[in-house]
Amino acid sequence: MGADAIQTNDREPAKLTVVEGIERLRCAVKNYEWGKLGHDSLVARLHEANSGNRVNPAVPHAELWMGTHESGPSHVVKEEELGLSGHDGSECMVTLKSWVSDNPDVLGSRVVDKWGCDLPFLFKVLSVKKALSIQAHPNKALAEKLHREEPLLYRDANHKPEIALAITPFQALCGFVSLKALKEVIANVPEITELVGSKAADQIFTVNEKDGDESIKSAVRLIFTQLMSASNNETKQVISEMKMRLITETNHRQLTEKEKLVLELEKQYPGDVGVISAFFFNYVKLKPGEALYLNADEPHAYISGDCVECMAASDNVVRAGLTPKHRDVQTLCSMLTYKLGYPEILKGFPLTPYITRYLPPFDEFEVDHCDLPTGKSTVFPAIAGPSVYLVIEGTGKLQTGSSQLLVNRGDVLFVPAHNEIHVTGESDVMKLYRAGVSSRFFQTL
Repeated sequence: MGADAIQTNDREPAKLTVVEGIERLRCAVKNYEWGKLGHDSLVARLHEANSGNRVNPAVPHAELWMGTHESGPSHVVKEEELGLSGHDGSECMVTLKSWVSDNPDVLGSRVVDKWGCDLPFLFKVLSVKKALSIQAHPNKALAEKLHREEPLLYRDANHKPEIALAITPFQALCGFVSLKALKEVIANVPEITELVGSKAADQIFTVNEKDGDESIKSAVRLIFTQLMSASNNETKQVISEMKMRLITETNHRQLTEKEKLVLELEKQYPGDVGVISAFFFNYVKLKPGEALYLNADEPHAYISGDCVECMAASDNVVRAGLTPKHRDVQTLCSMLTYKLGYPEILKGFPLTPYITRYLPPFDEFEVDHCDLPTGKSTVFPAIAGPSVYLVIEGTGKLQTGSSQLLVNRGDVLFVPAHNEIHVTGESDVMKLYRAGVSSRFFQTL
């Protein structure tokens, strides 16, 4: 193949078009009911700055999407096109997906070879007021099967590993507690045995660490599946009993953090099986700058706080509790790994004195966090894949080659492959995040 073309997957060679500059993006917002309201939402404040649209204080603003996924596509907008016809330039904008498809060189040849003419990651900001559903994301094989069988529920055929990086204190349920902790749960929460029956509950007490992972996972799978499959009427009755017991017990003891959380979840989702199933999961409290990564087939539910999130480009979610949306209990319970123990918390590693990198074990993405004081500069090294930058606070300058941009809070920028980015802060503190294809991916043959 000649040097003037990039081979795309199952397509004719795409003509090489040199695009060196930084592109501004207009990004989609999701108004899910669990989001924070109005200007209490970081998502709302960023979206207002990004789009120029006023925020409705009565509307929840849950997620800001930055990427090419069809459920919330970003758009490329040229500086000279802003303000045309008295509008925000939307008539002149093109979707980021269409733009990268027409200019595949911006992705880099290795990205095109692996993922085609598309961005392999989806970047988000979340502002969580109310707990999200107990959920898991399918692996690639299951995603393909679910998309083929129920395309209206599972909109794409991709897997969805992800990372959540706390901007503010951030709470989540993630993964199953240890076997020792689970035995304590069954002993101290009698309502679980009432729901699942003594046979399933007793199996937890008959296994121990020396029995091996498969025996332990089998026992956990049985009790969790029984719990999540209980009838609605029975579940509501048992949760009501549990609530009254816990309220009564506050008269003579201090409730545990998990018990307090369960009572809060019951206020948000009365009678929902997700309330009592929360006892099965690790209660994770992230400090700002700490991150949690989630592989396919691992249960989780975000509880509260603001975070940036990055994932493989997918919107596939299998839900089973704490939600008014469609539940697929059978699929969720059958797909989980039932791995026990506390999840790994990433604190990142310094790339420069001002940049911290978070590198989960996935090819599709990594995340950088930059805090830059006024007058200070730093450099994001060039990589062989695309990047998306988000400014969440302050002002500064981004420069690559001959392109220089003044940036402010709410600016989202697409940077093509092979561009070194120089950043200079011009406010007390400039805070920005970068998402890009994992640098590990480019280190392998």
